[in-house]
Amino acid sequence: MNTVKAITYKEALAECVDAEKLKFCFECGICTASCPMAELLEREYNPRNLLEKLFIDTERALTSDELWLCAWCYRCYRRCPQALKLPEIFLHARRFAVKHGYTQPFKNAVKKFVKASPLPLVAILTCFHPERAGLDLNTVLNETEQLRMEFLSEKKEKMEFIKGKVAVIGSGPAGLTVAHELALKGCEVTVFEALPEPGGMLRKCLPSYRLPREFLDKDIKALETLGVKIKTGIAVGRDFDFNSLWDEGYKAIFIGVGAHKGRELKIQGTKLDGVFHALDFLRMVNSGEKPNVEGKKVVVIGGGNVAVDSARIALRLGANEVSILYRRSIDEMPANPWEVKEAEDEGVKVEFLVSPKRISGKDGKVAAVEFVRIQLGEFDATGRRKPIPIEGSEFVKEADMVIFAIGEAPDLQFLPKEIELTEDGTIWVNPLTMETTLKGVFAGGDAVTGPATIIEAIRAGKIAAASIEYYLRLLG
Repeated sequence: MNTVKAITYKEALAECVDAEKLKFCFECGICTASCPMAELLEREYNPRNLLEKLFIDTERALTSDELWLCAWCYRCYRRCPQALKLPEIFLHARRFAVKHGYTQPFKNAVKKFVKASPLPLVAILTCFHPERAGLDLNTVLNETEQLRMEFLSEKKEKMEFIKGKVAVIGSGPAGLTVAHELALKGCEVTVFEALPEPGGMLRKCLPSYRLPREFLDKDIKALETLGVKIKTGIAVGRDFDFNSLWDEGYKAIFIGVGAHKGRELKIQGTKLDGVFHALDFLRMVNSGEKPNVEGKKVVVIGGGNVAVDSARIALRLGANEVSILYRRSIDEMPANPWEVKEAEDEGVKVEFLVSPKRISGKDGKVAAVEFVRIQLGEFDATGRRKPIPIEGSEFVKEADMVIFAIGEAPDLQFLPKEIELTEDGTIWVNPLTMETTLKGVFAGGDAVTGPATIIEAIRAGKIAAASIEYYLRLLG
């Protein structure tokens, strides 16, 4: 290896604890195969090749726009045989690049993403985090908005026109992606959203410190300038029947309703005053209702991003003590590791290998939670080790509020019986086309996968939009 480049490599990743592991990378390609950005951008991004560049041709890696295309989903880390934290390796390289003036590659990366996504501002804020590498976030957002305006102006001049009205049910990232892609083809697209404002889970549950609403509004406004119609406060199954869409002349339907229903935990005490489902808690906060947590001890049960968001929000609202308790180890925790680190830095306490047994109360209000300690057994169907309670290890933790964040599921009662569901209660689709078991009906996002990332929902929307376009062309 060239001596200068070896030194450069060590300099670029000097503060990264995982850097030395790169020498022992199996080169299996699982990171690239797991990456939704690699799928979204196809040949434009290859994490495995970027790792190789960092190690053997560091300067070339630092001047590559690929360095900025990691969207921090950590799917690669969870599937890597050596548990390499690629997002953090790339972060250290980004910081080094910014320090030495290699910022043009980031602008090139934004150009690529603006062309691939209908929600560039949302993605910059929630997925790419350029501020962590030392870039000025406001400058980045302004440049992104300008690039998006230029792209849409260019696309409008070359817009195709495909016959056929398309209905999109749900205005989350998957639904908005479908609407964006088909509108660029000249389709007449109408989005139906049950909530008073569009955005789905992005607006309902994402904390405003992570996604200031004015940027979500800008992304949605850009869609409306393409001719997308968005009808809010109207729910399928409540305000109109699913099958009536065919009568109104829609030729294809996309279902992107997300996973808005919190899962239940069947233990004693869940009906006590002070017990919340995380989605309800976040919705209250985002709608302007402020749950009274000031001075209280808050216990969050769960290990996903929703659990972390709930804990950080409770702390911001004035809680005296906030703890996240999760039944598996940190390695199995589904939350983004960087978000967990930020939560701990803010004062959230995280305890692993514990599971709730019952909630006790006083005068109808939460007083404490009894937990049991856990040991991990054999791997289960999810690929994680099964949690097994340790007999006699019970302990009690005082609490004034308990927030359950143990998973979310879609509410699909409005669907006709012809649309088949999986055992998990999600919509079954052909993975290549995203078409359901009912001809002309497509689905994607959390309604299909269960809770996933914004980037994964956008990718699903892109696949579904391409399939709907092909379907409409066949109809003529």
